Amino acid sequence: MSILDVPVAVDKYLLFQAGIGISANTLLLLSHIFTLLLDHRHKPTDLTICHLAFTHIMLLLTVLFLFSADLFESVNVCNDLKCKVLHYTNRVMRGLSICNTCLLSVIQAITISPFTSWLAQFKYKSKYFISYFLPFIWLMCLSFSTITLIHTVASSNVTQINLMAFTKYCSFFPINHGIMALIITLTTCRDVFLVGVMLLSSVYMMTLLSRHQKRSQHLHSTSLSPRSSPEKKATQTILLLVTFFVVMYWVDFIISSSSMIMWAYDSVILFVHGFVVNLYATVSPLVLIGSEKRIINILQNIPWKILEF
Repeated sequence: MSILDVPVAVDKYLLFQAGIGISANTLLLLSHIFTLLLDHRHKPTDLTICHLAFTHIMLLLTVLFLFSADLFESVNVCNDLKCKVLHYTNRVMRGLSICNTCLLSVIQAITISPFTSWLAQFKYKSKYFISYFLPFIWLMCLSFSTITLIHTVASSNVTQINLMAFTKYCSFFPINHGIMALIITLTTCRDVFLVGVMLLSSVYMMTLLSRHQKRSQHLHSTSLSPRSSPEKKATQTILLLVTFFVVMYWVDFIISSSSMIMWAYDSVILFVHGFVVNLYATVSPLVLIGSEKRIINILQNIPWKILEF
């Protein structure tokens, strides 16, 4: 079956998945924006979660426009330019997603670190660290993704042998192998480094949680069941997100690499790849919302706080 024979099935799935993801990320983004504006006791991770939610909204929107025929054709611009802009934006957002997830895990590790740890010196500097780091990751992702502007073209000439279609309207055009190898190497090194930092921070947080658990067992009798602290719950949530992201990333990496090597995108591979790429952006806001009762409280108090102004 050709890739052009399955747009309806893919569209229906992606519309459903992206609809859930965009709605959840919008709720997450708005709740944390109100937290930053109205609550002076906001957490160090709030700004990063805002940025992550915005990144995932943009990522899922580009997926909708790339795979939905109605949305793609509604933009009154030449197909070649639409393919380049949409796919470039998609790649930038995917890069920002891994950078934000890495930043989130590092900030949480700093937040829960004891005062005797060398990380404690960064606790009160994390806000300034984030303000410098965010422009840097934007610049890095924008520059690393420029190759997509060259090898993404409209599928009007999809019958050519050297074009590899990844949607009904857009295809990849082969470029110089040396340039492609350089870009892939740089991107892979960046991603491996960020995943490595995530894993290190996750191991550090799990070590701290284990120590805290052992200390709690000595302080509390077995008849009592002490409630988990908000920091512990937040740490467990971020550990879950990091683990989920790393698994999805490597599945995505294997599928993308094999497709580029074989220079073919089968309809089944396209569906599985789309599922994997967008799953983290869809699930992560649901996990974050479900782990924070603060979000529900903020949404309930928004009308009253607005009236106070």
